[in-house]
Amino acid sequence: MEMKDIITFCQNWLTSWTGNNPKKLISFYSKTAFYQDPANPKGLKGHDDLFPYFKKLLAANPKWIWRMIEAYPTEKGFIIKWKATIPAKSEEIIEYGMDILELEGDLIIRNEVYFDRTELLSLLKSKK
Repeated sequence: MEMKDIITFCQNWLTSWTGNNPKKLISFYSKTAFYQDPANPKGLKGHDDLFPYFKKLLAANPKWIWRMIEAYPTEKGFIIKWKATIPAKSEEIIEYGMDILELEGDLIIRNEVYFDRTELLSLLKSKK
């Protein structure tokens, strides 16, 4: 994948994480995609697992914003470094992390998400 294609893909994909539209987000993933993040260390497989998770996650975070910082092409896709702005209660958390993405055509077949969510969890726990 060429860098210009990665940038275009990321702009569209990252935008779909904002605004509570899980149908739009799931459209970037193959029907058998594997997804792993800190909340799901063993991962989720396929639309039947991903869609309910995305629906709940986006409903809880409709105003968070994801921005690409850098991307690195790989043999099967790319690695992206990102910045997330996450409104949490009356505060705002800035998180930095990375995703490893593998694509088949224009669809994500594997998405591994890595970031330290200690600050976010601490804030959410203290505000209960």
